[in-house]
Amino acid sequence: MSSLVNFLKQSDIFYQFTPTQLELVASLCQEVVFQAGEIIFKENSSSKELYIITQGEVEILINPGMAEAASGSGSETVITKLRRGQSFGEVALVDEGLRSASARAAQKDTRLLVIQRDKLIILCETYPQLGYRLMHNLAADLAMKIRNTDLQIREQELSKKPLKNAGLKKSLDRNS
Repeated sequence: MSSLVNFLKQSDIFYQFTPTQLELVASLCQEVVFQAGEIIFKENSSSKELYIITQGEVEILINPGMAEAASGSGSETVITKLRRGQSFGEVALVDEGLRSASARAAQKDTRLLVIQRDKLIILCETYPQLGYRLMHNLAADLAMKIRNTDLQIREQELSKKPLKNAGLKKSLDRNS
């Protein structure tokens, strides 16, 4: 249990937790192992767990065809790769909605800690200070992920648009 507590202490979502709070969270964790290419969960599936990577890497994928009802496209796009200490599936703690993306193990022997939403919510209600700190840390983690996604979208959009002065440059080149 002490190695699990030490690991949780290094994870961003458990930042500033006391040793006792970390032990309480550790008692809820189950470890699961996935091999490279194995699906952890699929986009649009139900969500009731939070995952923390203890070893390996996890790819987060989306199926752009899901946005188009008529499309039968099955090609998924990797939108990010997560590593040791990072968490995913945290939206399940907030709304229990459908998964917004798929998750797939990217390396052999990818080890994850799984925390069931129901158990974590009971812990947060029983220990409000722990619950407040966890929700604060999850909000900060989600905000960082949103900012990174926003930056990626902006970079992608900028790479699609021609430079504003490109037409002027062509005109000058023709006249010289």
